[in-house]
Amino acid sequence: MYIPKTFEVTDSSTLHEFIETYSFGTLVTVAGEQPIATRLPLILDRTSGRHGTLLGHVARANPQWRSFDGDQQCLVMFDGPHAYVSPSWYATSPAVPTWNYATVHVYGIPRAIHDAAQLSALVDRLVGIYEAGMAEPWPGKLPADFRASMLKAIVGFELEVVRLEGKFKLSQNRPAEVPRVIAQLEREEPATAALMKAHAPDPKA
Repeated sequence: MYIPKTFEVTDSSTLHEFIETYSFGTLVTVAGEQPIATRLPLILDRTSGRHGTLLGHVARANPQWRSFDGDQQCLVMFDGPHAYVSPSWYATSPAVPTWNYATVHVYGIPRAIHDAAQLSALVDRLVGIYEAGMAEPWPGKLPADFRASMLKAIVGFELEVVRLEGKFKLSQNRPAEVPRVIAQLEREEPATAALMKAHAPDPKA
């Protein structure tokens, strides 16, 4: 990913927190000469591996899992809020339109999980994470034969992270205009405005 130094984020804790917040990622692998992409929820295990490990699963009918051969590297992209920024918001000119966004790219080698017990534990962990915020969490109880058939229909994988890249393009190249951009986005794209506020440079620094 092209990352000008102005927009580069290298702090592991910041990148891990971003992945956990925007955990619905895009997994990209290559089969032959063709790229394959799948959107899916992922778990980040910060304690496993130098940069953490991602865990997830895909449908067995999805041919992408056949590239989880323990040899080919893949890319996983996590995207946060984003918004168009108009030059009409700036106090200075000339200026051109741009886009503010934040993204984290993860690289590693996915390895398939076929073991029924491991796969079952992975699914329970994934469901537990996403049900935790529910007012009435789903208990996860299913008939044994139905659960077994559902587990047979998926392939799990684990991906030890070998490289993390973070790009938070949030008007850092126009520091004097940041307050004006935030004020405008609070009306139009509040999630992007909140991200800008969270990562705005300390004026006292």
